[in-house]
Amino acid sequence: MNRIKESLEANGMSQTELSHRLDKSFNTVNLYVANKVQLPFPKL
Repeated sequence: MNRIKESLEANGMSQTELSHRLDKSFNTVNLYVANKVQLPFPKL
């Protein structure tokens, strides 16, 4: 499990909500959560 997924679960936030906050598509956020793509440092 990666930290993004852990953080979402700990804060009760969905991937959809995170995608809206980051102004990214759900598919992009899903790739971040699945650890297939790394979130760009400035977005952190």
